[in-house]
Amino acid sequence: MILSVEKDKLINEISLLPEDKLEEVYNIIHYFRLGTEKEKENDILSFSGSWKDMGDNKFDDYLSDIAERRNKAFSSRGR
Repeated sequence: MILSVEKDKLINEISLLPEDKLEEVYNIIHYFRLGTEKEKENDILSFSGSWKDMGDNKFDDYLSDIAERRNKAFSSRGR
């Protein structure tokens, strides 16, 4: 596997750290990664309520249209 230059730099820096500091660095990286995942989740949640102004009949038509399109798209696949 070929690592990006940035990952290679990080791995090199981490390898130079004293053993007693590795847990602290791990925690920093781990919680940073969790934060980036939370940002992605928030991006998805930003769409919540997008259909709140759509009337019930219009929304039902919308759902029916989606179901019909999915059926057409996947009907050729083996089951």
